[in-house]
Amino acid sequence: MTVGAVVGLLLAILVLIVLSRTIKIVRQAHSGIVERLGRYQRTLNPGLSIIIPFVDRMRPLIDMREQVVSFPPQPVITEDNLVVQIDSVIYFQVTDPRAATYEISDYIHGVEQLTVTTLRNVVGGMDLEQTLTSREEINMALRGVLDEATGKWGIRVNRVELKAIDPPPSVQDSMEKQMKAERDKRAAILNAEGAKQSAILTAQGQRESQILSAEGDAKAQVLRAEAEAEAIARVFTAIHESDVDDQTLAYQYLQMLPQIANGDANKVWVVPAELSSAMEGLGRAFGRPGENGS
Repeated sequence: MTVGAVVGLLLAILVLIVLSRTIKIVRQAHSGIVERLGRYQRTLNPGLSIIIPFVDRMRPLIDMREQVVSFPPQPVITEDNLVVQIDSVIYFQVTDPRAATYEISDYIHGVEQLTVTTLRNVVGGMDLEQTLTSREEINMALRGVLDEATGKWGIRVNRVELKAIDPPPSVQDSMEKQMKAERDKRAAILNAEGAKQSAILTAQGQRESQILSAEGDAKAQVLRAEAEAEAIARVFTAIHESDVDDQTLAYQYLQMLPQIANGDANKVWVVPAELSSAMEGLGRAFGRPGENGS
């Protein structure tokens, strides 16, 4: 290989190196910090950018999207001297790439340490029961403190969530026993209420059934009495219209005596006064045939 070819090859490599240091491509949702001779020069937006080679230097790209960081469970002491394990999640977003680069060396580590400190301050003023039931208040307190403290870092904390709050094992056992007792108590109350309602409904049903049965019997007795009265009235009318004599009436009464005697409730027989004379006449008619023959 000749000397000219070697020089040409070296020039080509030099041009490629210069171009690689001159042309920079920033991906979408990212930002790049450019330093000139070690000092901040500008912030590159997504797209193609050109910098001065060997003079300007671009730092690693910064992700501008919302990030989710889950921290390991942290031991926190409550006001009543119980150690609880709190597992938290932070949702944050870089809003100022320059501040996130120069105001803090590692903003993720800074957010983690600030979260732990704030948790201990907030939960340290609550007892265990308040800590377990005031999760939303703890979230709001954490978000307020973190958002204010991380603002100068070019970071905005969007949301703070507590994934779990685990009390000590001994307290968990006591809580489980208490919850079981509460469930048993509610079940017993519900069973008693159900039995009470069932007894009330049964008594109401029996009372309504007895009322309906009594009303039915009363209506039946009224209808029977009305039917008997109507039958008696018709018989009375028929007798008067047919002009039946005393002997015939007495004879019909004698025919009805066996049916009257069959009744269980018939203890006393009442013979109408107007039938007495008719029966005496009937007795004379059937008892002394010789007199009729004369």
